[in-house]
Amino acid sequence: MTTSPLLSALTARAKTKAHSTASACPCGATGTLADRPDATVVRHADTVAKAHAPDMTRTDLAPRLTAAAQLPGILLPPLSPTPVDLHGRLVTFWPYGTPVDPEDPDAAPWESAATLLAHLHRAPAPAPLPPMRGPAKAARAIARLRATAALAATATAPVLRAWSTLPAWARAEAPMPDSTTLCHGDLHLGQLVRHPAPDGPWLLIDVDDLGVGVPAWDLARPAAWYACGLLPPDEWARFLDAYRAAGGPAVPAYGDPWPALDVPARALTVQTAARSIAKAAAAGRALDDVEQALVDACDRMSSTPPDLAQGFPT
Repeated sequence: MTTSPLLSALTARAKTKAHSTASACPCGATGTLADRPDATVVRHADTVAKAHAPDMTRTDLAPRLTAAAQLPGILLPPLSPTPVDLHGRLVTFWPYGTPVDPEDPDAAPWESAATLLAHLHRAPAPAPLPPMRGPAKAARAIARLRATAALAATATAPVLRAWSTLPAWARAEAPMPDSTTLCHGDLHLGQLVRHPAPDGPWLLIDVDDLGVGVPAWDLARPAAWYACGLLPPDEWARFLDAYRAAGGPAVPAYGDPWPALDVPARALTVQTAARSIAKAAAAGRALDDVEQALVDACDRMSSTPPDLAQGFPT
């Protein structure tokens, strides 16, 4: 398998950075953590190097790195607040943290994730900070869906109909109604690590989508999974209860949370369904059961506009 010039150069940079920040480097834990068009991430010992998406600008990334450095108990702080250029990509360096174990769902840190989100949402947003990029990512998923060849109309049509029912801000066609609350922008369990590794406190990672916006967006993915039947009710309750107990402002402290969560949860369902269809089409395969459940949820959503719903149609 041929290694790309970017991956080779990034691995070398990670090794150099690891040796510059430690008196002794074991040089044993080295490898590629992710290699996607939007992010390449490698590890050498206790140092992680990340090449950000090609369209990430220094103007957008720098204030996000500053925010991470200023909130060390919530966000994993970078090793350096200044990105470097490598093969036309911006590269940042981070301490290694132990990720959530995908093979042990019973140990998923739902309470820690919710508490960290509540603290993030209550923290003053450093100025200037760009808008949270959640709606923009959803819009890109829809654009990719529309550009993907050989799509099955029976799967695509419900997703596009559900997308069309969302308000303009959720489709990244208008400013978000909240321009002051600090948000993560892409919350899922893969965005948490324990630092110091292996069993330090949980912290949020990945500042690429960090910004100001609607805090309910950060609760939308687990809310959508719950509404689609993909997240057990007890796990959703653990997450929501912990967020409320920590004073999170995205939902009321008591009562029905769905009026606040409905639009973001719908948007995340549409985004995930669109990405699933595009990936399945690219691989030349049929949708699996989880992917079909997302499409089915979009079909139900399109029959009840968000402004008339108290949650997902059942």
